[in-house]
Amino acid sequence: MAAAAVACAPTAEQQPFVTMRDGRFFIGEEPYAYVGTNFWYGAILGSKGEGGNRERLLHELDFLKEAGIDNLRILVGADGEAGVPSKVEPTLQTAPGVYNEELLDGLDFLLAEMGKRGMYAILYLNNSWEWSGGYSQYLEWVGCGKAPIPAIDGWETFRDYVARYADNEEAHRLFADHVRFIVSRTNAYTGRKYIDDPAIMSWQIGNEPRAFSEAAKPGYTKWMREVAALIRSLDPNHLISTGSEGKYGCEVDLALYETVHADPNIDYLTIHIWPYNWGWIQKEDVGANLDTAIANTRAYIDEHLAVAERLGKPIVLEEFGFPRDGFRFDKASTTQCRDRYYEAVFSCIHENMLRGGAFSGCNFWAWGGLAELSDDHIYWQRGDDYTGDPAQEQQGLNSVFATDSTTLAVVARYAALLREH
Repeated sequence: MAAAAVACAPTAEQQPFVTMRDGRFFIGEEPYAYVGTNFWYGAILGSKGEGGNRERLLHELDFLKEAGIDNLRILVGADGEAGVPSKVEPTLQTAPGVYNEELLDGLDFLLAEMGKRGMYAILYLNNSWEWSGGYSQYLEWVGCGKAPIPAIDGWETFRDYVARYADNEEAHRLFADHVRFIVSRTNAYTGRKYIDDPAIMSWQIGNEPRAFSEAAKPGYTKWMREVAALIRSLDPNHLISTGSEGKYGCEVDLALYETVHADPNIDYLTIHIWPYNWGWIQKEDVGANLDTAIANTRAYIDEHLAVAERLGKPIVLEEFGFPRDGFRFDKASTTQCRDRYYEAVFSCIHENMLRGGAFSGCNFWAWGGLAELSDDHIYWQRGDDYTGDPAQEQQGLNSVFATDSTTLAVVARYAALLREH
C-alpha cells in the first residue's frame, strides 16, 4: 500500500487529514506511504525574529515538494535559556509557560505554508536530549539542580540526571501545561485551530523519549500513557505517536516497546536507526562495514515490524542518518556510502509495501537544504545557517543538502515508487 499521486497541491480547505485504519495510513480514501525528512528547525526559519529566514523557508518547501518529499518531522520548539553549549537557539519556551512569540508566529507561518503545498508535519513536543532542552530543562526548572551537558559533564552524569524525569510528577505537570498550550493554539495566518489543521499529521510526545534506567521503566510507561491520553482529550482529529527509537530507546527491551505502543491512543509505531552512533560503522572508514550496517538495519526493522504486525498498526522509520564519505563535513565531499545505505532503507519500505506489510514510511535525518557551512568552525554558532545537524553535532555530519544530487536522485526515485502503488 502506498501514497496516491497528487496532481497539484490542494488548498488548505481541501487538504484531507492523514488517518489510520486497518493498519495503514490514508489521505482521504487513498493509502499513504512516504519518503519524508527531518526539518527540525522549520519553525525557527518561519520566524520574523532571530534565526528567521522566510525566503529560505519558502525555497526549501518548494524544493522538497518538487523532490516528492511531503512529510516533515519538526521540533515545536526548544526549552530554556540561551547561551547553553550545544542547545538550539533561539528557544521557544524560555521559562515555564513563557514563550517567544516570534517563534510561535514562525510555527504558524510554517504550518500555513505547508498546508498550501499539501505537505504534512509531524510535530514533536519534547526531547530526551539536551540539544533542545526537554527532559533536563524541565528537571532543572523544578529544582533538580543544574542540568548537565553530556559533552562537558559526561554521558553517565547526564544519563543519571535525566533518568529522574520518568518519575518526576512536577516536571510532568510543567510539560502537560506546555502540551495544552501548543495543541490548543490557533494559527494566526489561517485562523484555524491546530486541532482542525490537516497539515499536521501527528502530534509526537517527544524526540527519542527514554526511561534511561531499569528502575524508571514503570514511570516512563505511565508517563507515556498519560501524555497520549492528554493529547487525545485535546485533539480527536490527529494521529499520536511516541518518537521512540525502538528497543534501543527502551533499555534494549522490546517488550517494553510493545507495551508502550499497544496503548490505544498511540496510532502508529516509530523507530530510529543510527549506524555510526551504534558502532556499526567507524569514522576511520565509513564504507568498510557498510554491508554489516545494512544487514543490521534490516534485522532491526524486521524485529520491530513483527511488533507492528502483532499490534495491527503502521510503523515508520522516522530517523536514520549516515555520514558523508571519509567522514567529511564539507558539501563538496561525496556520498557514495550514504547513497547505498539510503537505497537499502528505501528498498525495505518498498518491498514490505508490495507484500502488504506495516512499513509505511520514513523520514531521513536530516534536511540541510540551502544552508551554507562556516569555513571557520565545525560546530554551530549563533548566526550560522541551520543545517539538519543540531548544535551538539558537527555541521554537515548527516545533513542532506540541495546540492547532494546523487542522494536526492535516490530519494526522488523511491518517493515516486511509493506514490505509484
